[in-house]
Amino acid sequence: MTSSTSLSLRFSPPPHTLLPSKSRRSLIVAAQTAPPAESTTVEADRLEPRVELRDGFFILKEKFRKGINPQEKVKIESEPMKLFMENGIEELAKKSMEEIDSEKLTKDDIDVRLKWLGLFHRRKHQYGKFMMRLKLPNGVTTSAQTRYLASVIRKYGEDGCADVTTRQNWQIRGVVLPDVPEILKGLASVGLTSLQSGMDNVRNPVGNPIAGIDPDEIVDTRPYANLLSHFITANSRGNPDFSNLPRKWNVCVVGSHDLYEHPHINDLAYMPANKDGRFGFNLLVGGFFSAKRCEEAIPLDAWVPADDVLPLCKAVLEAFRDLGTRGNRQKTRMMWLIDELGIEGFRAEVEKRMPSGKLERESSEDLVNKKWERRDYFGVHPQKQEGLSYIGLHVPVGRLQADDMDELARLADTYGSGELRLTVEQNIIIPNVETLKTQALLQEPFLKNRFSPEPSILMKGLVACTGSQFCGQAIIETKLRALKVTEEVERLVAVPKPVRMHWTGCPNTCGQVQVADIGFMGCLTRGENGKPVEGADVYVGGRVGSDSHIGEIYKKGVRVTDLVPLVAEILVKEFGAVPRVREENED
Repeated sequence: MTSSTSLSLRFSPPPHTLLPSKSRRSLIVAAQTAPPAESTTVEADRLEPRVELRDGFFILKEKFRKGINPQEKVKIESEPMKLFMENGIEELAKKSMEEIDSEKLTKDDIDVRLKWLGLFHRRKHQYGKFMMRLKLPNGVTTSAQTRYLASVIRKYGEDGCADVTTRQNWQIRGVVLPDVPEILKGLASVGLTSLQSGMDNVRNPVGNPIAGIDPDEIVDTRPYANLLSHFITANSRGNPDFSNLPRKWNVCVVGSHDLYEHPHINDLAYMPANKDGRFGFNLLVGGFFSAKRCEEAIPLDAWVPADDVLPLCKAVLEAFRDLGTRGNRQKTRMMWLIDELGIEGFRAEVEKRMPSGKLERESSEDLVNKKWERRDYFGVHPQKQEGLSYIGLHVPVGRLQADDMDELARLADTYGSGELRLTVEQNIIIPNVETLKTQALLQEPFLKNRFSPEPSILMKGLVACTGSQFCGQAIIETKLRALKVTEEVERLVAVPKPVRMHWTGCPNTCGQVQVADIGFMGCLTRGENGKPVEGADVYVGGRVGSDSHIGEIYKKGVRVTDLVPLVAEILVKEFGAVPRVREENED
């Protein structure tokens, strides 16, 4: 099945990266994070595609259905994309929850298949209510879109809220099924979609949050992220070519020396590089987090010109779709396929799916400066456009209410160009503010309270997943607890530099604790009376950036009531913090 999206759009290379000078070449570094897996001998029949096109949709062949996981069986029983592409959502939305739960087919629709439309039933904690995840390539949104989302969540009262996610995206909560058809139409009217944002699909394409306005950017990532998103969803009409993957799949395009995009934890990362006077990208593949295994992406030993961003993405996705295993869900991410085939075997499968049947080897001219000191985007910063600035705002653990979103939209219209940028750290940037207006913006009451452009040093890097308030898989509450623990720790110690602290409610690690300086993974542990209580496994030493690596367990099963003194101790021992009492005495 051929996508309606063209694969031949052309991009002009960034002017300053065409032919680097000798001084610039000294900044060029390799993106390699780990040696590629050795080549592996694979039987020819293992390379037979496991899916086939049938009635316009890819379906698992009968011969490969032995031992498949329950989610694969649900996909075989009924094609999830038909809920959108054949308007099945209209009929489903008319049914009561009692009717839906009385039949396995419709029960699976709301608990599994609706995730292809970005709808996640909160059966455990909010029966009959849904979280809706959008697609927001590169994290760029508008005031009109923000107001529309605010209007949706406002009607749901206390259950209605929005979260900025760790993929530069919006998630809105409290949605009820009868409202979904109208919400989908409303999203389309403001240029948004929630399609193919959950389950075994490509997640939101991530890019540089200050793309196009960053004076030091390597390349503007917005056109690439937009193109990838529109291709993957066939311009929001639905693209069955890539809706039956073995598991979820993440992609990012790097445009900053800061690596705001976190390339090493994506299934596919485009790393900017020149080759023989041409601009393009080296490729990293296989990065992922899961409950049982976390791996950093490794080099594919391949480079593509900028014009081949889409064909390369298509080839990688087809290799994963065709060959990935569909048994144990803990072993179905793309890195498991790379392990099985070997990096050269996987590369060969990608290469033969390229339009030319060829894939160039990696370039030595990477454009990311490995020695770059990661910049803080909070507060006021000059843009590359003369007379304009952007302002980074802290959104505590990414949570907003309808009134907050309306106020952000007003500020974007009043002081900027009506645009907002979301970051993977769950914060928001207002771009295109006239520099002469920045002081007036800083005096706005909205910025004087929760949404500060100057958050405290530990709040700056605080990230938290949804937690048990809304997520049925979470073991502990995360968002409020992350704020409370951080506030208490800040009263105990003074920290000389930002420390990134991430919270996740369960081993699925949506909060990405393994790349945090200090990470907290929810668990159950024993209380003083021997009964189970909420706890956390504590990780230390994760890094993002050119020297990225995964943190290690520092202490397991810590009761949440015991976390504050432990975190203060870690900050003193590992991060140069000073106890507040000592600091005051020295002053």
